[in-house]
Amino acid sequence: LRFEFKLQPGTNNGLGVRTPLKGDAAYAGMELQILDNTAEKYSNLKDRQYHGSIYGIVPAKRGCLKPVGQWNYEEVIANKNHITVNLNGTTIVDADIKDASENGTKTLSDKEHPGLFNKAGHIGFLGHGDYIEFRNIRIREILH
Repeated sequence: LRFEFKLQPGTNNGLGVRTPLKGDAAYAGMELQILDNTAEKYSNLKDRQYHGSIYGIVPAKRGCLKPVGQWNYEEVIANKNHITVNLNGTTIVDADIKDASENGTKTLSDKEHPGLFNKAGHIGFLGHGDYIEFRNIRIREILH
């Protein structure tokens, strides 16, 4: 999946990966954070909550988001248990979710993560009511 996005101050969104059409996509599937890390209201985030992180499971490298109001380019590759997130030309997540969850799949909110290992599902943007813009969304299936 490749897409561009533009954050506004305080934007909180997410990218659902391998999610069913019902339930909380962050747990019934997998959520990658789309977030304005610079907002004061997010000053106490845990490392697995920053932009690009696999929510509650794998922290993303920080410092690659462009300033709020500028377009960012992101590419997500989900190949079996291997998840890669590239942001503006830098790899910010390169993880095997099986290795990352070897001590269990409980997230930061102490919820179990039953959808983390879904083999298939839908892709969706997971709004929290904040304004965000997307453009140039492209999806390609990886054939094995």
